[in-house]
Amino acid sequence: MTAIPRLRARGASLLLIIAMLASACGAAASPSPVPTAAPSPTAIATTAPAATPAPAFPVTIKDDEGTSVSVSSQPQKIVSLTPAATETLFAIGAGSRVVAKVEDITPYPPATDSLPVVAKVGTVDIEKIVSLKADLVIAGGLGFTPPAAVAQLRSLGIPVIVLYANSIAQALAGIRAVGTASGNLAEATTLTTTMQAEFDRLAALTAGVTRPKTFYEIDATTDIYTIPADSLYAELLKLAGADPITTDSSYTISLEKVVAADPAVILLGDGGYTKPADVTARPGWSGIKAVKDGRILPVDDTLVTRPGPRLVEGLKALIAALHPELAL
Repeated sequence: MTAIPRLRARGASLLLIIAMLASACGAAASPSPVPTAAPSPTAIATTAPAATPAPAFPVTIKDDEGTSVSVSSQPQKIVSLTPAATETLFAIGAGSRVVAKVEDITPYPPATDSLPVVAKVGTVDIEKIVSLKADLVIAGGLGFTPPAAVAQLRSLGIPVIVLYANSIAQALAGIRAVGTASGNLAEATTLTTTMQAEFDRLAALTAGVTRPKTFYEIDATTDIYTIPADSLYAELLKLAGADPITTDSSYTISLEKVVAADPAVILLGDGGYTKPADVTARPGWSGIKAVKDGRILPVDDTLVTRPGPRLVEGLKALIAALHPELAL
């Protein structure tokens, strides 16, 4: 797991964001240097997957950790251990079969709010999952769901699919994997085809824009936390028309590096707990271009940091913040 900042009033929300970011990008060897030239737009595949009917069971899915997981029949009692998986299951029509979920203080859709919670950051209630007679568990990779919990559930004969996303393509593949495992592949394929078309449209919209150096702040109460270079979220920022300032898998970046990078825009991704005036008042930040120009903007971090059906909305939120002149 990566280093985790304090949680202030958000409770576990910030931990969930950091952990989901960690499960999206994996480890990097060293901090990424600040780009010296505007990057080219991230290429997005334009070939949409062909619509595929729901598969006959049993099915075998290779998850994002390379494990082949067999699901003998269409699951009727599904447990979701990531917020993105919960959203995905409801979006593809499997929501009525979800019997429990991971803790999520920003539940979506609203119907998920009443589901029993069987996991919090770093803990999973195995006994509760077993008592619910779960026949499929969707878990998060790279430590979001503790590997020991995954192993224990599998040892009890419960199929566990472990997913994470380090790119848009992998996020879309994860949605289709959930569709395959739940028996809703046709719906998942329709969803991802629509999402891909929107990613392509938005990428074309931002292809020719001027790309401001952009700092996406996750937290800065003690250490300063931002996104790693090789991550889904850096890819989103590039697609949104930014030249993102990034770091390594620790998520930390020094004030000196932020000042040296001199971002023209600061995006606050901590759920609204930090206000632009808070950043302006920080010692050492006054010389940063974004601070001097007043380009410190909040964004809906749930949309940006959750690799599920609303990821397109996250990209739109970033574009709206960075390039309000564009008609989305």
